Amino acid sequence: MQHDEMNPAREVQKLGQSIWLDYMRRDLITSGKLKRMIEEDGITGITSNPTIFEKAIAQSDQYDDAIQQLLQAYPEIDSATLFEKLEVEDIRMAADVLRPVYDHTGGNDGFVSIEVNPHLAYSTSRSIAEARRLWKEVDRPNLMVKIPATGEGMSAIEQLISEGINVNVTLIFSVSQYDEVVQAYLRGIERVRDPQRVTSVASLFVSRVDTAVDKALEETGTPQALALRGKAAIANAKLAYRLFREIFSSDEFKNLQARGARVQKPLWASTSTKNKSYSDVMYVEELIGPDTINSMPPETLAAFRDHGRARASVHQDEKEAEEVIGRLVAMEINMRSIGMELTEEGVEKFEKSYDQLIHSLDEKRNTLTANAA
Repeated sequence: MQHDEMNPAREVQKLGQSIWLDYMRRDLITSGKLKRMIEEDGITGITSNPTIFEKAIAQSDQYDDAIQQLLQAYPEIDSATLFEKLEVEDIRMAADVLRPVYDHTGGNDGFVSIEVNPHLAYSTSRSIAEARRLWKEVDRPNLMVKIPATGEGMSAIEQLISEGINVNVTLIFSVSQYDEVVQAYLRGIERVRDPQRVTSVASLFVSRVDTAVDKALEETGTPQALALRGKAAIANAKLAYRLFREIFSSDEFKNLQARGARVQKPLWASTSTKNKSYSDVMYVEELIGPDTINSMPPETLAAFRDHGRARASVHQDEKEAEEVIGRLVAMEINMRSIGMELTEEGVEKFEKSYDQLIHSLDEKRNTLTANAA
């Protein structure tokens, strides 16, 4: 077992940040690996999405036995229901492993996130219905249901929070979008009888912002533009964090807090570095601070454990962050419209993964059924 001083992942916790694992596969739980990561790295949560499940289920054979059992029990089952049964079982098991964290932090941490079917991202009423159904189905207090930050998602977020359902708001890319998410959370919390029962996080996607902005900067091609590459995402996140601190230290929120309301923590998502010429831990090192979460894929966590530096950084250099965004605006690179495009793209990616997963399950069933016959 690694000693605390040696492990930057544990140091981060002392600075007020939680580390969640952006990964899900059944053997992570059944092998005891998740439990070990909780003990050794201080992991306190898990996020999943259709892309992660597509890799786990379609691209490995470790679910084959479970699929076979389900097919025997429910020969008429369709692939979408089949997937949900597999997913719900994984999520429940992970929630149970994380339950001590949830209890120990008084419901402030220790969550597992499940994604609402991405095809419902543009329907408020269907998103709400699906989230309620998954919440009931999984039946764990430390579940978070993921709702993307589309226009239609905002009303769903408010409604679900008001009903006491924990929400992980996903696919947030700009500060203005983040502001709308926080307002939806606050409206929901106003309406809930016992606000202490509800926990929510706002997932700001980081690396994809640089990918999109860098592309625009390279198209502009001037030395001033090129000098800004790799700076937008972190600047954007820092300004969102500043807004987080303003809103959640305001008198309005103090009143809600007196009734037991929790802050809606910013969660840094998409923190693996896409551009190989950047540091593989930059989206971790630059965004550490109180009341935040960093959700990392296993490779990023391993890199940070190996050579990351833990220091309070997210509230440093806010002036510089403002300047970076100011210079982008001057070049007519609009963070809000880039953000909206990225949200749409994100929904599309998840839809593709989901459809691919269902298609793979169709094929797997045929193979398994043929083999059984």
